[in-house]
Amino acid sequence: MLLNEQQYQIQGLDVLKICEEFGTPLYVYDTGKIKEKLEILQKSFNALPYRIKYAAKALTNIAVLQFLQRQGVGLDVVSIQEARLGMLAGFEAKDILFTPNCVSFEEIQEAVSLGLVINIDNISILEQFGHTYGDSVPCCIRINPHIVAGGNAKIQVGHIDSKFGISILQMRHVHRVIQTNNIRVTGIHMHTGSDILEAEVFLRGANILFEVAEQFPNLEFIDFGSGFKVAYREGDPITDIADLGRQLTTAYEAFCQRYGSRPEVWFEPGKYLVSEAGFFFVKANVIKQTPATAFVGVDSGMNHLIRPMFYDAYHHIENVSNPSGAPRIYTVVGYICETDTFGIDRKLAEVREGDILVFRNAGAYAFSMASNYNSRFRPAEVLIHEGKAHLIRKRETLDDLTRNQVPMEW
Repeated sequence: MLLNEQQYQIQGLDVLKICEEFGTPLYVYDTGKIKEKLEILQKSFNALPYRIKYAAKALTNIAVLQFLQRQGVGLDVVSIQEARLGMLAGFEAKDILFTPNCVSFEEIQEAVSLGLVINIDNISILEQFGHTYGDSVPCCIRINPHIVAGGNAKIQVGHIDSKFGISILQMRHVHRVIQTNNIRVTGIHMHTGSDILEAEVFLRGANILFEVAEQFPNLEFIDFGSGFKVAYREGDPITDIADLGRQLTTAYEAFCQRYGSRPEVWFEPGKYLVSEAGFFFVKANVIKQTPATAFVGVDSGMNHLIRPMFYDAYHHIENVSNPSGAPRIYTVVGYICETDTFGIDRKLAEVREGDILVFRNAGAYAFSMASNYNSRFRPAEVLIHEGKAHLIRKRETLDDLTRNQVPMEW
């Protein structure tokens, strides 16, 4: 989003007019930014036989999925529902990797019936899978490499205490299960967490995965997950994808010489592709001055953007309506009946009641984690594509809240 003559624009469109047309609170996504991030990955990994599998949990709106499918991207899903949304958006089942956690075996069977690529992350399910399918259905195995990587502890998923993946210390057990049931393993997978900054940390996990891969003679792919860091503040360090691509290519070529073939290399970016493409617009309802704090209370809350309260995540906030106003210090809060804080002691251009504020990095885990807490409606979503604003989800109404409720006949 650019500031041009005191006017905020996305692909040349005045965002204040977008908010006037569709109302607030409002999620807006920029396909140009998604494509820009995708091109960085493609350029950085072009020396590898790579495939990109978008991690759908970041943002599952069908229009966004359709856009990514048209860019030649595959899909990584963690539930049958995400898989079905992907198929509605045009993804073929063979291009969808199903990586659930702690689901019933019945959900695994449903995924098999759909024709998804199955990724198994615990020995119990692996045993049931082998008993049921033998070598008739291939699978991938998710490894826990015992690496602490990523930002907030709540999004670190590759360490020894994590519920995700099969421990590298259990590989002998894994091979016994595979051999006993004649399971056909065609892929090896890992994901260590989000906000990985250093290529060295990613490569440490990659080399562990290469060592494990050498134990499986007929792999079609090795999946390194994702977790690439994006910028939340101006000047934030980010993952140097180009450097990672160079170093990973060197490690991959050495692995292939030992392995004797060239499996595909898969990546699963979610937040990396859509975070910076998303903007969340809200209206300032009240300016409340207490003896200690100046609050801006907006027409949204943690029911629409839970990350600041859940992860202590930082989202840059700007005053779109009055960008040249005198700087003031505010704490920006929501309308939910909880401690509901978006940002503490933020320097913003003077905020007046009725002004429109924007939260940056709202493409990933904003709408996808939204709720109806306090019986509030979830906002509309708009996609900006080739200079036009498209409504891709209507704002909820009371009918949406009551649709599945069954009143008692008293």
